[in-house]
Amino acid sequence: MTNLWTRTPSATAEAPLNALDKGVPGHASNVPLDQVAAQNWNILREDVPLPAAVIRRDALRQNSDWMRRFLKGSGADIAPHGKTTMSPALFDLQLGDGAWAITVATPHQLQVARAFGHKRIFYANQLIGRSAIDYVVRELENDPGFEFFCLVDDRSNVDALVAAARRIGLARPLNVLVEVGYAGGRTGCRSVEAALDLARAVHATGGTLALAGIEGFEGLIRVGSNAETLALVERLLDSMVALARQCASEGLFADGTVLLSAGGSSYFDVVASKLGNADLGRDTRVLVRSGCYITHDSVLYVRAVEALRERNQALADSNGGLSQALEVWAYVQSRPEAEKAIVAFGKRDASYDDLPLAQRWYRPDGSMNTPQAVPSGHIVTRLNDQHCHLQLPADSPLRVGDLVAFGISHPCLTFDKWRVMHIVDESYDIIGSIRTYF
Repeated sequence: MTNLWTRTPSATAEAPLNALDKGVPGHASNVPLDQVAAQNWNILREDVPLPAAVIRRDALRQNSDWMRRFLKGSGADIAPHGKTTMSPALFDLQLGDGAWAITVATPHQLQVARAFGHKRIFYANQLIGRSAIDYVVRELENDPGFEFFCLVDDRSNVDALVAAARRIGLARPLNVLVEVGYAGGRTGCRSVEAALDLARAVHATGGTLALAGIEGFEGLIRVGSNAETLALVERLLDSMVALARQCASEGLFADGTVLLSAGGSSYFDVVASKLGNADLGRDTRVLVRSGCYITHDSVLYVRAVEALRERNQALADSNGGLSQALEVWAYVQSRPEAEKAIVAFGKRDASYDDLPLAQRWYRPDGSMNTPQAVPSGHIVTRLNDQHCHLQLPADSPLRVGDLVAFGISHPCLTFDKWRVMHIVDESYDIIGSIRTYF
């Protein structure tokens, strides 16, 4: 089968696989990414050492297509958050499916995106510190094709950006969006009035900075019920719209399309609807920034989809919905007690915001054709660095040497534990591999 991962612009620039990479066979020696499929490795045949993190290709494709269809129907665009995967190959997949830009949040993430040739980057933070600011200003000065957007929520940061741009002699404006926050939240101006004052300060830089839009982040809003949370999300979005309308009426926005951006992986549908109805009297682009949709998960974003189903069942269930693509496979290492097994993976291999879920198992002795569902009653109770404590019934079929697949919660914090993840088909043939850069 053709390996889709060999035709991305990133693949030819990435280091080959070798035995120093977790989840790669010890005998592998400098296997180029475009030759991984030719190795004919298979997870179930034990061709690679475990633990290994895998991404199911068909689920990945389904998720990417689901988001593409949603965006087409909503009229919004996406700048997926690169921090989720930090994988240039997956950035390329998302851009190939129509992403408008890649979002990053730290200087390192920005440098990775630039190193792999990405030309339009949304920096979902204030750009802070001389090294980071000078890097961006020089990149803008040296590459006319580079488009960069960052956030501001403080006058001192506006002053620092202006000083650097003028010191280096940047010949074009640096694009910024004023960030709107909420009491008790993370970053962002705490009132429309404070944000409007900052927007006026940006406009007053005489073109050194360009007010490109308004931004907010609703993803961390959590209160008692889904309905209460939704009300607070909508309140934040309403304040963004109010600010944008006032900025438009005062002529504070720079020339061109105004960006209105929010939308993590939980409320992108609400964002698209609310911001899409801002009606500023000029061209606008609604930009959501979900990153986790591409692999989904088994806990955190399953709950997010359940909340989405409450407010829009047709959307949640459309085109098959989102599907878990990311799994961590590991061996049963020990069965020291009748109702306990130790599985050989842990905090160094998977996120633990919520504990992983044991989902499928396989015995590699020829007695099973395909993985089977893990019976009920198998519960992860805690993780050590490299050991998983699995509570199970005394009559559990699991024994030492069996392979177990775990679903995870919060993809970002599993991706960051792997330099290499394997792409597998439904037979668990490894048809490609991706690298990450955390």
